[in-house]
Amino acid sequence: MRVDKKTLHRLISDKLHKAGLSREHADIVADVLVHADLRGVHSHGAMRVEYYSERIAKGGTNAKPDFKYERTGPASAIFDGDNAAGQVVAKIGMDYAIDIAKESGVSVVGMRRMGHSGALSYFVEQAANAGFLGLSVCQSDPMAVPYGGAEPFFGTHPIAFASPSAEGRHVLVDLAVTVQAWGKILHARSRKEQIPAGWAVDRDGNPTTDPFRVAALNHIAGPKGYALAMMVDILSGVLLGLPFGKDVTSMYNDLTEKRMLGQLHIVIDPARFTDREAFLGNITRLMADLNAVKPATGFDRVRYPGEGSLLRRRAYEKDGIEIVDEIYKYLVSGVIHRDKYDNKGAFAV
Repeated sequence: MRVDKKTLHRLISDKLHKAGLSREHADIVADVLVHADLRGVHSHGAMRVEYYSERIAKGGTNAKPDFKYERTGPASAIFDGDNAAGQVVAKIGMDYAIDIAKESGVSVVGMRRMGHSGALSYFVEQAANAGFLGLSVCQSDPMAVPYGGAEPFFGTHPIAFASPSAEGRHVLVDLAVTVQAWGKILHARSRKEQIPAGWAVDRDGNPTTDPFRVAALNHIAGPKGYALAMMVDILSGVLLGLPFGKDVTSMYNDLTEKRMLGQLHIVIDPARFTDREAFLGNITRLMADLNAVKPATGFDRVRYPGEGSLLRRRAYEKDGIEIVDEIYKYLVSGVIHRDKYDNKGAFAV
């Protein structure tokens, strides 16, 4: 079914507030989830609410965090999130990063001890909206086999990047270093759909198209994706003095346990490197040049990164956001959670 974005935001915020978050924090999480659904990335949207609600209700997300911010240098800082909702920590951390970049030209802000922050595109878009370049990386729990390995070690370890342009549109990159994010598997489960071959393997290491038989994900481009995963783990885990590799906590193992995740934001003011207006104009030209490339058979045109999500957002804002019926029924119900996710393996089974 389809729901307008204001209604969806209210339903999500109400559910998270009822689970225990302050209204301010519930609204921030709802902002990020609706942002994902508007882009058509439903794996990081409303379908996550029941899991978040169960973790909040069971104490695994700190509903009353004691935030601590430490400026560690002219362009660096650490933000301790006290295991609050990840979206809240990542949003506030990006606000800090933008403020430092206004002063210093560049900034690097590490966020320590936080929960799952969802779609990283939201946070780098904060930077682009302020006229800056934004880059963000974060950890996730072990669920992908390293190149040459037979058991999970790193997570999906997403990377996001955004750049403003002269016309207000953004280049927007948000990708997992696995062939697909775990949320895409969850989305397929919610729709009772098969997944494409190559996304994942079963317990015996064999390729599977059954989302319920997934035991590990595959990295993109074999050793290249695996190398990127290690880079992200170092930047958002080892660098911040947090658990890393196989020691990153599982999303579903114990919902009373704090996640202790890390995330790193980098913000760059293009005016410190070139003329601002020339930079913005060149980004617009780069977008147009890509659109002008001769399309391959089966494509209407080449789209710049982020263009597809922009078109989906415009359509959803006009016609309403597509939500799985079961998820909508949960959102409008009086149920907080159904003890659905606790004490499960990395793949919620």
